[in-house]
Amino acid sequence: MGTILKREQRRIGVWCRVASVVALLSFARGASADTFARVYYDRATDELVVTMHYRGTNPNHRFSLQWGACKPAGSGGDPSGAEVSGEVLDSQASDAARAPFTQTTRFDLSGIPCRPAKLTLRTAPRFLYVVQIPAAP
Repeated sequence: MGTILKREQRRIGVWCRVASVVALLSFARGASADTFARVYYDRATDELVVTMHYRGTNPNHRFSLQWGACKPAGSGGDPSGAEVSGEVLDSQASDAARAPFTQTTRFDLSGIPCRPAKLTLRTAPRFLYVVQIPAAP
């Protein structure tokens, strides 16, 4: 009877450790970041269409785009065209990550510093998406 009791105690101990790991992982999800679901250039409206997956307490996050400097063609990057970066910023980046949301935002490309260009979008912490932006219509 003693070995059965010890075996049950070990089994309970294992399940407690598994439950602790699951709880830690659930807590860690509270610090999850925004990720790109889809990004594309809409030629008809000359806009960049960005769909973001994020977690928060509400669906009212607003996303903005901060342009980086333009690297002209042949300046150590892509020799076939210019390169530019953009950072997608979340208005509620510190919102507690409680529920999943998806939101699509359209960005006017009149503020892009160079065209045509290979655009590398980034969002914290290290999510990247690359899209080709053609010359202005």
